[in-house]
Amino acid sequence: MAAERDVRVEISESAPGKSEYDFHDFVVARSAALYRGALVLTGNRETAEDLVQETLERACRKWRVIAAKDAPEAYVRRIMVNLVNDRWRRFRRTVAHQDGGERAAPGDQYGQVDTRDQLVRALQGLPIRMRTVVVLRYFHDLSDDEIAADLKISPSTVRSQLARGIDKLRGQFPALSSPSPQQPTEGI
Repeated sequence: MAAERDVRVEISESAPGKSEYDFHDFVVARSAALYRGALVLTGNRETAEDLVQETLERACRKWRVIAAKDAPEAYVRRIMVNLVNDRWRRFRRTVAHQDGGERAAPGDQYGQVDTRDQLVRALQGLPIRMRTVVVLRYFHDLSDDEIAADLKISPSTVRSQLARGIDKLRGQFPALSSPSPQQPTEGI
């Protein structure tokens, strides 16, 4: 009987467990969102791909611990933000800013790409914490409390960083300060 128990333990340890499949499911479900966030944080496709790859690699190594958490996605996002902060500290580069220029016409697909590119460049000009708060709010749709928990700062600091970041972006894109025609101009 003891020999049978030992065999079962060996089989269960060598067979892929539920956590590996959970990680695969997580990667399939969330890697596109992580890539979009990484692209906005880094401003470069290759760097964003590397960032997502390194984030998922670190998450995979600790997946059993992460999967046991209440919010594994928040934990993985925090890994990504920490990696960006580390890279930012290491490389400390300046990005040339372009003026806002003209706003793209609603049907002009190429003009919209240019506007998005200018927005990503403008985001790169923000200090790292401010940029991170803006990205987590508008690209990951997180609340103040969720961002505060992810970044281990107070919700009032999140609101302050968000307001200053949006003001700086509006200063670079005066045309974007007015409401877009697709959005209601009055409160909801």
